[in-house]
Amino acid sequence: MRKTSVYPFSAIVGQEKMKQALILNIINPTLSGVLIRGEKGTAKSTAVRGLAEILPAIDVVNDCPFQLSPGEAEDVCRECPRTECRDAILNKRPIETVKRPIRVVELPVGATEDRVVGTMDLEEALKKGEKRLEPGLLAAAHRGILYVDEVNLLDDHVVDVLLDSAAMGVNTIEREGVSFSHPARFTLVGTMNPEEGELRPQLLDRFGLCVTIEGINDPKARVSIMERRLAFDEDPEGFCKKWEGESKKLVDRIEKARDLYPRVTIDHMLLYEIASYCLDVGVDGHRGDIIILKAAKTLAAFNGRTQVIKSDIDTAAELALPHRIRRQPLQDVVMDIGKLRRQKQAGQVTSR
Repeated sequence: MRKTSVYPFSAIVGQEKMKQALILNIINPTLSGVLIRGEKGTAKSTAVRGLAEILPAIDVVNDCPFQLSPGEAEDVCRECPRTECRDAILNKRPIETVKRPIRVVELPVGATEDRVVGTMDLEEALKKGEKRLEPGLLAAAHRGILYVDEVNLLDDHVVDVLLDSAAMGVNTIEREGVSFSHPARFTLVGTMNPEEGELRPQLLDRFGLCVTIEGINDPKARVSIMERRLAFDEDPEGFCKKWEGESKKLVDRIEKARDLYPRVTIDHMLLYEIASYCLDVGVDGHRGDIIILKAAKTLAAFNGRTQVIKSDIDTAAELALPHRIRRQPLQDVVMDIGKLRRQKQAGQVTSR
């Protein structure tokens, strides 16, 4: 079967904040995902699929419904209803593995909790003492990207489940005291059009980063978008080949940043800068501080440094705080965090 070409991530014109937020979450999944707010037709899904396409393939246990790597298979496989893997583990036989690309799993708006989490046949468990499972979308998304379009239209409880798994990296299927847990580490990408309704503040706060995007107003950039899209539609393979070099550079930079991140340090005084930033703009709780710290360290690693600098914190704050600012009803999300901070420090904005 001929492979369908995906529009290259590196060929997307503009939308730099969105691309930056996605890359940071790929480097450091503990950032807890990104919420992309904005109108339709602004390359949101194109960016997600394009980024997944260029990432290196991963090793997966063959036919594993939980997308497990060989190193994490043993604990889960001992309780998995798939007999082949379970028998191989119990009898100390090697598990067959395959390489496959990173997956983008899309969650439909009408998804139920069972569809997301997975289900368990309780009758089978009680009769035979065996766990008969039907894995959900969280199992399919493990080690990949979970893309949730119009996340603001999902049931709040389903969003809670998604955000819990994204934060903890584990999903638990449970019924009447019978439970089964499996890894669920994925990059969560949610999109929404604010005109169709907002997420509750408690759910907004659980997304690590947030960007607001709009259609590009520069005529030259809009012409570039048309030209590139037309070239891709006429010759997808040729267009993708043209951008292979840029894609390879980006992948190399991401992989180096992943290796460098554990060695990145931050001066103690810059921690006070983060705390002051959050206090100045009016952020409740401490999640914003922690996400800024993680994002700043990830930015430093992406830029090839082992030391966080002030500009890393400023950039991280622009991504981590817009959805966490205390707002009046019907007030828009703040887009320029640095400007808001300067205004509050100057006494031009009254704290609420």
